[in-house]
Amino acid sequence: MNAPADRLLLFGATGDLAQRMLLPSLCALDADGLLEPELKIVGTARSELSTQEYRNFAREALEKYLPDHRRGGVADFLNRLSYIPVDATTLEGYDELAKEVGVYEKGLAIFLSTAPSLFEPTIDGLVHAGLTQGNVRIGLEKPLGTDLASSKEINDAVAKAFSEDRIFRIDHYLGKETVQNLLALRFANLLFEPVWNSTYIDHVQITVAETVGLESRVAYYDDSGALRDMVQNHMLQLLALVAMEPPSSFDSTAVRDEKVKVLRALRPIARDQTVTGQYRAGAVNGEAVPGYDEELGKDSDTETFVALKAHVDNWRWKGVPFYLRTGKRLPERVTEIVVQFRCIPHSIFEGRGASTQPNRLVIGIQPEENVQLSMMAKVPGLDREGIRLRQVPLDIAMPDAFSGAVRRIAYERLLLDLIEGDQTLFVRRDEVEAQWEWIDAIRALWESEGIKPKTYGAGSWGPSAAIALAERDGVSWHDE
Repeated sequence: MNAPADRLLLFGATGDLAQRMLLPSLCALDADGLLEPELKIVGTARSELSTQEYRNFAREALEKYLPDHRRGGVADFLNRLSYIPVDATTLEGYDELAKEVGVYEKGLAIFLSTAPSLFEPTIDGLVHAGLTQGNVRIGLEKPLGTDLASSKEINDAVAKAFSEDRIFRIDHYLGKETVQNLLALRFANLLFEPVWNSTYIDHVQITVAETVGLESRVAYYDDSGALRDMVQNHMLQLLALVAMEPPSSFDSTAVRDEKVKVLRALRPIARDQTVTGQYRAGAVNGEAVPGYDEELGKDSDTETFVALKAHVDNWRWKGVPFYLRTGKRLPERVTEIVVQFRCIPHSIFEGRGASTQPNRLVIGIQPEENVQLSMMAKVPGLDREGIRLRQVPLDIAMPDAFSGAVRRIAYERLLLDLIEGDQTLFVRRDEVEAQWEWIDAIRALWESEGIKPKTYGAGSWGPSAAIALAERDGVSWHDE
């Protein structure tokens, strides 16, 4: 592993992500003693601010977005900050930025929280200022393109100045504790790996449900849609972690090698394996909400819901469907993975008036982090008709199991790994391109077959066709 960088350069330092996630994450890391004492943080954006004005800006963001119990040491953190205004589209200002960064003896970590259209001119500016030489690594915030071709253009532009081992592509889901716990669950316990295959698993469900609508992402979301916004990155990363083979070690190369094998084994989606939808007016959490077109202010064919039936064509997962579902204005905010095991081959209790149900593993990622395994157990008491069985959960609520642990923002893990140079939880170029290749084929199918979004009421679980997608196989979505 590289030595921790002693300089961190934040592009887009006045943006929404910086206010809500980056500054609070860095301040929390500092308060916990996880940042090196000599680390200097330089912010840059187009806004004409002095360093003191930026520190005031950062203080307001921390007061708004950082929980009260994590605000220790704010003054010390603010003293790490400096600011230089730069227009990323021109080379002017980059020399001053380089002077402010100064000499980085241990290394420089750069975080690009800007529009992807600014990546290439930003790289040109960094090269011009000599800020790509030596131990410099760069973090790229999504979206990394809108299709495979544009993704390659971005990656090619970055690759002109940075080798692959210095590029950190961010998917913030990989910074979530429960997502990382999925690796521990699978590969630190003998219990699951022997049955983690098509012999014992019937199907897998992955749901990323949101209750919100467009919020402040109007322009971006209408150009993107649910398939590119959620499925291409977050959901495919979750699928890869569920389906990957055991890596030889827990390091960036071994883990990402196994993930990309899964992504390349994804079978192309057929017409009857995809459902797309767009919400109409309805009610969420008891409040009336407008439809997508009303929020947008114009008619649009952009999808706000996607359901897919995917297959990983390899020995381990032969014949096991992976049902993916994501959407906006759904009844609950929930991200979860459901692993449904097969029925037992023979029940010794059938003649005693008892029926059995298959085991099910539910991994809750948000809003609550938990792992629940449904098991069959005897109901206590006496029964003349025989033995009574009931499914009961073995429930591990992470906040209870680790009561003293601090609940962290996902970006805390990712920013710390960027500063320290650990790529394990970041996405490699071949992963990104394998994801886009699969997604582009789905969009091409929609276009060639004339598939348009079906309507669904806000506050429902999407179009009825999404329910039918699973029920044709005798599967029900996990909506409990």
